[in-house]
Parts: sequence; structure tokens; C-alpha cells
Amino acid sequence: MGRLVRGLAGGGAFRVIAADTTDVVEEARRRHRLSPTATAALGRALTGAALLAFLLSKTPRERVTLKIEGDGPLGHLVAEAGVDGRVRGYVGRPEADLPPNERGKLDVGGLIGKGELRVMRSLPNGEIYDSSVPLVSGEVAEDLAHYLLKSEQIPSAVLLGVRVAPEGEVEAAGGLVVQVMPGAPEEAVDRLEENLRAVPGFSGLLKERGLLGAVGAVLAGLGFEKLGAESGLPPELPLAFRCRCDREKARQALRFFPPEELRKMAEEGGTEVVCRWCGEVYRFGPEELRSLGGEPAG
Repeated sequence: MGRLVRGLAGGGAFRVIAADTTDVVEEARRRHRLSPTATAALGRALTGAALLAFLLSKTPRERVTLKIEGDGPLGHLVAEAGVDGRVRGYVGRPEADLPPNERGKLDVGGLIGKGELRVMRSLPNGEIYDSSVPLVSGEVAEDLAHYLLKSEQIPSAVLLGVRVAPEGEVEAAGGLVVQVMPGAPEEAVDRLEENLRAVPGFSGLLKERGLLGAVGAVLAGLGFEKLGAESGLPPELPLAFRCRCDREKARQALRFFPPEELRKMAEEGGTEVVCRWCGEVYRFGPEELRSLGGEPAG
């Protein structure tokens, strides 16, 4: 189970949202059978979606979806999260991979390539706010910081990281957003920038120090105070890779096939529906397919 914390730093000069998404990203890797670099790409996006959900949402039932369309080997990438702590996502080509970049790191930017970042906020009344910006680097964190500045007018520092073990498992994943509040003292902003330049990588800090320790390192000298129950939410919130699919939704999807196609599936012994968001497999036998096609189940 992942977790997310929210708070203030610098005596109210900065709003902070941070998350440990190690278990969330490992579940995504396992479900989608992701390559190491695809794991890092989707993991950063899942973490970013969770952070933005709590930064941008105005009501408890809103959801935030990130969609990255790049010209790299990965194809598209989609991540969705809500303030209920549910996170899910997928990529176009889960097996796509690249050698490490010149710094010896997973080449997420190369795997995504050049393209566009879209951010969609889904409101409870069905409205969708949709805005987009060109990708700055394809590394995801820089792209989200660029989006927050250009589309939301929120000057922010964004750190995202995923550390993948040689065997492929996720060792650490997480990130944080530090939003500069109006009127923040210049000396506080300077200290934050100095701290950020000294941070080697958020996933490394997370593995070594845990979530609060990593946040403390980024905000050294600025202080960090978690928001308590007075904010309307608990101080810490659980995060999990959890889809909204179910068998009935999969069954309804089959209704879009013409009766002759359903009959053919039944004659071939059945079929299965695979959820693109989470990889869950729903199997349907001949009798159920015949009933969907308008034939008696017997």
C-alpha cells in the first residue's frame, strides 16, 4: 500500500504534497509485464497523477488523468488518480525498452520521445477540463512542472523517481510537488532551489530515508509540517493501484459485437476480455456468449 502526505513548509511559503508509490508501481509492473524503462515511465506518471489529483482537485470525487503521446518506442502513456487514493494506468507498448542514457539512468525521455502532455480533470457532474502542453523532456517530472506553470499558473518544483532492481522489481518509487505560494520570501525560495540542486534523486532518498525522511531532505532548513485533520482529510492517505473495471462492464463491452461475431466466439469455445487499464482478464464461455447474441443459453 502506498501513502501520500500533505503539508506546509517555510512557515507557509510552500505547499507540499509527497507520496511513496513503491507498491503501486510494482503492482502496475506486475500486471502489465512492463520492461524496466517502461516501469519507470509509467511509475513516474502514476505518481504524478496521484500528486496532481490532490493539488488540483476541488471536490472529493474529482479524478485527474495524464495522457502522454510521444514519438518514442513506448507509444502513448495514460495514468489516472483520484483523491480516493485509487491509481491506475497503462502504456502503449509495455515491452518497449532502451539502454541506459549517458548518465547511466533509465532512459525514460528517450522511451517517450517528443510529443504532448494532456491533463484532464473529470468533475462529478460529468464535465471535463482538458488542457495540454508540449513535452519539455519526456522525463515526466519536468513536463508536469511545465504544465503547472503554463496551464495552472502554479510555480512548482516536481520530483519523481522510480528505482528498478536488476531482477526487474520496483525497489522504490515516489515523488513530491512543492508549490511556491504567493508572497514567499526570496530567501526561502533560494534555499529551496539550493536544496533541489543537491538532491541526487528522489527514489534514492526514499529508499534510504523513507517518505518523511526524503521530504525532510528536500526541505532541509525550511521545516515541514503535516496537515492534520483540520484540513478535512487525515494526515496520511493510502494509495493503491486499483481499477474500476468489473465483470459486468466487460460483459457490456461484448454487447457491441454483432450477433454473428458472438456466435463465432461461442463456437470457438469462448472468449476473454482484457482490461487495458489493469490487465485483468474476464473469461466468457459459449453459453453466456450465445445469450448475449440473442440465442437461448441452452
